[in-house]
Amino acid sequence: MLQRLLPFLSLIALFVGLSIASPHFLTGINLSSVARQTAVINIMALGMTLVIVAGGIDLSVGAILAFAGFMGTRAMESGLPIAAGMLVGLAAGFFWGLANGLLTVRLRIAPFIVTLGTLGIIRGLTLVYSGGLPVVGLPRGFSFLGEGTLLKLPVVLYLLVLCALVTHIILQYTKLGRYAYAIGSNREAAVYSGIPVGFHTVAVYAISGMLTGLAGMIEASRLMTGQPTAGQGYELQVIAAVVIGGGSLSGGEGSVVGTLIGAFIMGLLANGCDLLGISPYIQQAVIGAVIILAVTFDQLRKRRFEKA
Repeated sequence: MLQRLLPFLSLIALFVGLSIASPHFLTGINLSSVARQTAVINIMALGMTLVIVAGGIDLSVGAILAFAGFMGTRAMESGLPIAAGMLVGLAAGFFWGLANGLLTVRLRIAPFIVTLGTLGIIRGLTLVYSGGLPVVGLPRGFSFLGEGTLLKLPVVLYLLVLCALVTHIILQYTKLGRYAYAIGSNREAAVYSGIPVGFHTVAVYAISGMLTGLAGMIEASRLMTGQPTAGQGYELQVIAAVVIGGGSLSGGEGSVVGTLIGAFIMGLLANGCDLLGISPYIQQAVIGAVIILAVTFDQLRKRRFEKA
């Protein structure tokens, strides 16, 4: 019980600590900025939750974000409406998520290796296609997605809540969610139980890719450019958010609420470091240490359960 509450208690402690440490933390501008900055990682982490619950992992999400954002903004630059450009970005993310799932299932190679390979492929193709240059001159209305407000709240917050609700419904109330937990808990048992393991594995990667595509469009909207180098290092933050929130890298465990808490912890850590003038290099070290600690706690818990 305590372990499940630990991420939530950590989030509260971090919030209170930053409120005391910096007078600029509890301002409307700063909190709105945190919500916007965290939304991208949050939405990507929701997709990663599905993948990790099913016993997989995706190291290519940062590259997919860059590819999707670039393709969507390039479509707008060529004259397509904003909505059509958004669909292009979502489709690009879906395509690479589907490719990751199919390669993992068909080649029967560990997802760590597959997505490490596609990370390089996607990054390389994005840079080749873009020539290393960003897309600029986007429609002004596109900025509403990343920087707009509705009823005094950031638009991205509404999108995040919608994505979180849909992901929660998938995990808790659909066959895909139940099968994802079963596959992640014991893949062989899932096969012998008659679960279409290959189909559902591909499905979770495809959904994750589409959510990453949406995150890529939000990132492009915030910057008002399609950056071919965007998302570098995001895969580490996304995986950390899921693990901090109670997801297990062994599969079979994870929740939407836990992931959201984990992502907000990451966002507050980054924001707090900026407010307090702490080097971003130290932030990287902290993220790595947090991942190791979270996985260590998970392994210790499992060993105690096995002994019991």
